[in-house]
Amino acid sequence: VQLQASGGGLVQHGGSLKLSCAASGRIEDAYVMAWFRQAPGEGREFVAGIIWNDVTNYEDSVKGRFTISRDSAKDTIYLQMNSLKPDDTAIYYCAAGQTWPIRMRNVDYWGEGTQVTVSS
Repeated sequence: VQLQASGGGLVQHGGSLKLSCAASGRIEDAYVMAWFRQAPGEGREFVAGIIWNDVTNYEDSVKGRFTISRDSAKDTIYLQMNSLKPDDTAIYYCAAGQTWPIRMRNVDYWGEGTQVTVSS
């Protein structure tokens, strides 16, 4: 499975961004898809995940602000990020696997990261 993320950028505190991640290859292996992020000097952390039947889960700090969704016809997932804070600044990575809930140890495929920077 190949994952191509896009949509990062620079936004002001309180602003919004929408990330996209397109999957290709053995799509059946992307049973679960997710977003992780890695802030400067920090480890990579889970942000949000979605399974084939659109069940979702979120890291506590993004609940109510971020929404993960899936367009199965396009083999693409999205992360709508609202009310962004400087603490959300990180490289965001798309990931896929076959275990729910997905965590770092369950990820089978990683995409290239996309930088999100939130200015104060």
